[in-house]
Amino acid sequence: MSEQKSALVTGANKGIGYEIAAGLGALGYSVGVGARDRTRREAAVEKLRAGGVDAFGVPLDVTDDRSVTGAADLVERRTGRLDALVNNAGIAGPLGPNWAQDPTAIDVGDLRTVVETNVIGVIRVTNAMLPLLRRSPSPRIVNVSSSVASLTRQADPDIEVGPIMSVYAPSKSFLNAVTVQYARQLADTAVLINAACPGFVATDFNGFHGPRTPEQGAATAIRLATLPDDGPTGGFFEDDGVIPW
Repeated sequence: MSEQKSALVTGANKGIGYEIAAGLGALGYSVGVGARDRTRREAAVEKLRAGGVDAFGVPLDVTDDRSVTGAADLVERRTGRLDALVNNAGIAGPLGPNWAQDPTAIDVGDLRTVVETNVIGVIRVTNAMLPLLRRSPSPRIVNVSSSVASLTRQADPDIEVGPIMSVYAPSKSFLNAVTVQYARQLADTAVLINAACPGFVATDFNGFHGPRTPEQGAATAIRLATLPDDGPTGGFFEDDGVIPW
């Protein structure tokens, strides 16, 4: 088994996911670029390799059992273990004007689709990769969340939290809750699992309206993916520290 550390980043072909992959690669990790789209995946791998990263493509649809099983098999053949898993792939669902999602007009089919990717997909990938993570002396899992997952902030009328996002925001609150359950279950192991908020980043996810760059948005996830053994677990973090939620 190689002594080089390895990581898998889902949704890594662009935006924040790509920058997380680039950041871990710059730290010496062999990085699996998880993505559904073959053309975009291969382009991202080529770009990362051109920048000196030991990158490899991982065909991965987080909503598909067979795809996730195949991804785990590929990572095992390539690296033998996994030191960091970053569950970055996510979707917002249909957005109204100014990205709003009216709770009184939710299409439950849209809600199911978002939860399937943002929550169930994370569980599916995490459970498939856990055997490989357990082979690492210092396994780390990072679930990319959002500040809109914070019930504390959302319920405070004095805090500006942006538009009502009644599909996307609850899916990330759900993801945070799942993160805590994993932390409890894995408390007696070396696995540390946390949720990361990248901030309001300019990507195609929001029409490139955010004030932060994808590289800035990747910083917290990279930090959590490389925590020391005495680092936190079951937490929710942004650049400035813990997010109350």
